[in-house]
Amino acid sequence: MENTNNELHFVFMNYDPEYERLRSNRTKMGAHELHLYLSNKHDNLLANTLEPGSYKKTLSLVIVDGFAVEISDGQANVLRSAKQVRLVEKNQEII
Repeated sequence: MENTNNELHFVFMNYDPEYERLRSNRTKMGAHELHLYLSNKHDNLLANTLEPGSYKKTLSLVIVDGFAVEISDGQANVLRSAKQVRLVEKNQEII
C-alpha cells in the first residue's frame, strides 16, 4: 500500500536518558549498542503509530536522536502528536 505522495521527513525525538547514556560510551561496542537502540526505538515508534507498509524509514541518525522517513503530510501530523516526538520537518531541497 505504498503512497506515491510520500516525501522525506526528518523526525527528532524528545530527550531520552538512555540515548544520552549510550551516546556517552565512546567505544566501538558502545556505538554499536547506540545504533541498535535507536534503530529499534525508531522502528517501534513507526510500527505503533503508522499503518504497516505506508512508510519507508531511510535511516536513523545517531548524532541526534532522530530518523528520516518517507511519509505523507497526514502521517507527519500523526507523528507530531506522538509524545516521544519533539519535531517533524519535511526535507527542504536546496536549489
